[in-house]
Amino acid sequence: MGEAAHAPCFSCKLKHGVDGVDGVDGVDGVDGVDGVDGVDGVDGVDGVDGVDGVDVNTCTFSYLMYKISHLNLKITTHLHSLKTNHHYGKLSTNNHLLFYMNHLANSTSPYLLQHVNNPVDWYPWGPEALQKAKDENKLILVSIGYSACHWCHVMEHESFEDEQVAAVMNEYFVCIKVDREERPDVDQIYMSAVQLMTGRGGWPLNCICLPDQRPIYGGTYFRKNDWVSLLFNLADFYKTKPEEAEDYAVRLTEGINMYEAVDFVPPHDKEYTRGDLQTIINNWKKYFDKKEGGFGGAPKFPMPNSIQCLMRYAHLAKDAEVDHAVKLTLQNMAFGGIYDHVGGGFARYAVDGRWHVPHFEKMLYDNGQLLSLYAEAYTWWPNPLYRKVAGEITQFVMRELTSPEGGFYSALDADSEGVEGKFYTFTKTDIELILDDDADLFSIYYNITDEGNWEEEETNVLFRKRDDAELAAQLGLSAEELLAKVEASRQKVFEARSSRVRPGLDNKILASWNGLMLKGLCDAYRAFGDADYLEYALSNANFIVDNMIAGDKLLRLFKPDVKGGNGQAFLDDYANIADAFTALYEVTFDEKWVQLAKTLTDTAINNFYDEEGGIFFYTSANDEQLIARKSEIMDGVTPASNSAMARVLKKLGLLFDNERYLEISAQLLRNIMPHLGKYGSSYSNWIMLLTDEVFGVYEVAVTGMVTEPLRKEIEQTYIPNKIMLGGSEGSLPLLQGKFGNETKIYVCRDKTCGLPADNTADALKQIEA
Repeated sequence: MGEAAHAPCFSCKLKHGVDGVDGVDGVDGVDGVDGVDGVDGVDGVDGVDGVDGVDVNTCTFSYLMYKISHLNLKITTHLHSLKTNHHYGKLSTNNHLLFYMNHLANSTSPYLLQHVNNPVDWYPWGPEALQKAKDENKLILVSIGYSACHWCHVMEHESFEDEQVAAVMNEYFVCIKVDREERPDVDQIYMSAVQLMTGRGGWPLNCICLPDQRPIYGGTYFRKNDWVSLLFNLADFYKTKPEEAEDYAVRLTEGINMYEAVDFVPPHDKEYTRGDLQTIINNWKKYFDKKEGGFGGAPKFPMPNSIQCLMRYAHLAKDAEVDHAVKLTLQNMAFGGIYDHVGGGFARYAVDGRWHVPHFEKMLYDNGQLLSLYAEAYTWWPNPLYRKVAGEITQFVMRELTSPEGGFYSALDADSEGVEGKFYTFTKTDIELILDDDADLFSIYYNITDEGNWEEEETNVLFRKRDDAELAAQLGLSAEELLAKVEASRQKVFEARSSRVRPGLDNKILASWNGLMLKGLCDAYRAFGDADYLEYALSNANFIVDNMIAGDKLLRLFKPDVKGGNGQAFLDDYANIADAFTALYEVTFDEKWVQLAKTLTDTAINNFYDEEGGIFFYTSANDEQLIARKSEIMDGVTPASNSAMARVLKKLGLLFDNERYLEISAQLLRNIMPHLGKYGSSYSNWIMLLTDEVFGVYEVAVTGMVTEPLRKEIEQTYIPNKIMLGGSEGSLPLLQGKFGNETKIYVCRDKTCGLPADNTADALKQIEA
């Protein structure tokens, strides 16, 4: 998943013999873009190497590439002669160590605060840094990452903590640090730039820009010497050839504006058909990993939205091949080392193709969606493994990612004590010391070996291979005996692991990701009926209302020590919170939640929707104006904000009988429909919307004095294309005239309701099998 950071074109290589800087491709040295193409999480989708005529293989920098290999002497000379003109605040300890204080001290981001004592004179993104670049006519160095990013830490240690490297950066650049999770709008622009230039992307993301923010060059992870060489070359290039820099900035900015852009498709009478869906899915099948599950080879991302999409299609279209692929993926992810068998929850991705060795950071957005996925999968196919995974994800999040106020934190780091995965891995000796006589059985169950199943590190990542019943039979035990012994040992290992130095916590509370986790809790309550799930969901929902909504607007970020939070929210915040509130209504029938969803949706339409283009921008019309105002179209590990909003509008349009919502949702799908066949995983959430259009959506209303038992009964049957509504009273249009003392079930579709039923079996007969 490495990236050739300079990516010289083939003609440049022939002319100059340049193969790029040794090691700059950073194999295992870049945290990939989450599922941009759904295969390996790194490569772009269809046309990244040239969007609408943008010449990615330009030779503008060919002379720079040629010079890089000849700069060692120049680097040494410059480093000894540099005298920086900025001033650090210095604190001296008794050991005479120097600590630097740059401009990040007042940041809310844990990621930025990690860099506060770097000798690099970092600024946060904002007017001060941007104006400084203009006033001094300096290039801007934008460095983007996030707190749980392993290779961000590596580059910080190698380069940003080095005084000589910092001297170069401070002399020639205004250096800006960005947390991609707090400022996804900034990340989106410069990630597009790097993908256009190199065909790949990831974090750490480093982009060099003109003083007006337009990028001229970028890449991901760079080794120290390569980084310094590149910086000298770019500074020299800007000084000696500013016209060429301007020309490249113009063309690259044009490409950024066109990247992920779609054309407006006027309304038409053509109906979507099952044939349309089948064509899209059949093309997608080419990318199924039929041995290990998931898509493609290493690295392996979970891609929960894609799996959910395929699961729904398998059920509705009765496609056996897709059915098998989904079940294989769900089992192998849950068996693999990507899943934390000791403490629950999933890591962000596996570095191999068999889900074994993870990149150990644990993200809220993954676990919220995977909770939804395994809960829904249990209703589809009641495998006890799915219920177990859902329960353990929830326990992990409530234990380790929940704030005292009821919000959910963002992530746990991959590293502890400076070593990736140290908290989560065990040697055979570790297990023997913890479990004594029970170590052998535990080691068999989780494939722990003397030499280590993670050979490179000579340690073990716990994973499973065999079904419980199969393994129990081989060991001469009943399945119940096996599970009881393993669970007792697991608890001991968990307690022993708890005494270790823990990975760092990113304690940002983001609206968008809280929406994904809240939706997961609602889906788990829907599937399992356990009251704890609803209790957790209501606690989080009330936290969001109390702390992250101001009038009709959302705040993206909550931190308890920052009064009022961060007022800038993006389209994914509105879409995911509105979706979660709608889901909470469906399991409570409390209209407070769906009315809040409607309010937030109206705000999103007013501030984000482009009537002329028929698409939502990612940023509000009231937000800071960057060099491009972009739209998020393609789904990845998380749904694109446009697809999430399109599905929200479809649901709310039906619940409120709101034609405006339905028209916008339909327009969004029309615009994207020409792209859906290219690669399914990049449009999975859109394909779910298309699936609803093709198979229809059932509106199931349960009304009367006692609705909860019947609602729970209905949820035990897998009907992915339905919305629930009801209660003992309510104002939604579909409920009017349907209240009485007796509890009834109404099944409606296309503005037509069947006869009321007083039991679940009769109601289900009205829904196509």
